[in-house]
Amino acid sequence: MAIREILEFGEPMLEQKSKRVRNFDKELKALADDMLETMRQAYGVGLAAPQVGVPLRLTVIELTDQEPIILVNPEIVEQAGERQVTEGCLSYPGYRGETMRSELVKVKALDLCGEKIRIKADGLLAQALEHEIDHLNGILYTDRLIDKNSPYKIEMISDPEQREI
Repeated sequence: MAIREILEFGEPMLEQKSKRVRNFDKELKALADDMLETMRQAYGVGLAAPQVGVPLRLTVIELTDQEPIILVNPEIVEQAGERQVTEGCLSYPGYRGETMRSELVKVKALDLCGEKIRIKADGLLAQALEHEIDHLNGILYTDRLIDKNSPYKIEMISDPEQREI
């Protein structure tokens, strides 16, 4: 496993739609492992492959004290409700802003072996799923800000309890 560089706001790849994964091989597994290690080192909750310079539909999410979730070719199939949340991003370090996210999401995806996965989520997991799938579609959380002039600076996070999505 290796720590990869996280692309930051302004990088063109972050605004492009990612390609579907077609090969479920050891390279995909190695990329997922690198992404998990990179996300943990940056105190993140989730990370999408385009954020580490790979334009594939792969994302990893890990909530505190839970097993990591690795999703290949994820798609949101249902959304319900709406709530205002404070959001940040590893590709826009040091800033947060207010966005609207669903209360409940249902996602279909594949695992690293190509087997089907279905997830029904609310709370932080629903927010992370929407955020990371947005990345795969070239959408940044700043595109979803309630007030486009509202991102505010925060202290850089060194506390794992205050992780970025």
